[in-house]
Amino acid sequence: MRKILSYPLTIIYYLLFGLTLVIFHPIQWFCFNVFGYQAHKKSVDFLQFFLMRCHNVLGTRFNFNNPHTIDVNQPLIIIANHQSTFDIPPIMWYMRKHHCKFISKKELGKGIPSVSYNLRHGGSVLIDRKDPRQAITAIKDFSAYIESNNRAAVIFPEGTRSKNGAPRKFQTRGLLTLFKEIPSAIVVPISINDSWKTEQYGKFPMGIGTHIKFTVHKPLKIANFADKDKLVDSIESTIKNHINH
Repeated sequence: MRKILSYPLTIIYYLLFGLTLVIFHPIQWFCFNVFGYQAHKKSVDFLQFFLMRCHNVLGTRFNFNNPHTIDVNQPLIIIANHQSTFDIPPIMWYMRKHHCKFISKKELGKGIPSVSYNLRHGGSVLIDRKDPRQAITAIKDFSAYIESNNRAAVIFPEGTRSKNGAPRKFQTRGLLTLFKEIPSAIVVPISINDSWKTEQYGKFPMGIGTHIKFTVHKPLKIANFADKDKLVDSIESTIKNHINH
């Protein structure tokens, strides 16, 4: 019965989701080209808010537990496990005062209303996974932007989404590059639980009644760790120890 109910709700969800992306695309363009970065940033924030509201149609609830006070006047590196494409809007919305930017594959830079535009113009970086040299150069430039503007770099070091919630081994190269290039950053680990259930049947129908939970762990200063490999291991353990699977 639950799966049967998910079919009509998924249709409504996709209609609202697509409409939201289409509506916010010209809004983003106007804000960016007429008023500049700050206005564009606000439009992207509200895009995330409405994308989350679209998910409410499926009975999805979001819980974002962040007991820490994090200074906005410093660069951040937000590190999280990755369970679905819907991990991103809550992180962007609840951490919006830190100006979240993403390391994304270049394929996402075109063809998706609102999303592609923001990736190209909002301060994120697009990398070619088949070209390591391009990727490292792009990440270094991205790191300089994060460092100089006190933004937040968001990275999912598993590299791909977990389809059943079970965590994957972290890929460390990108993390170590960020640590090296943004030495003044604070690392903010986040554990994400149960977002995979939104896609437990695939893209259609969507899972319904999912309670997605985000847990923000104690921020860590990169400068306090001489051994960056140990820092990566510590972050990976912290995140994975709080994943239910």
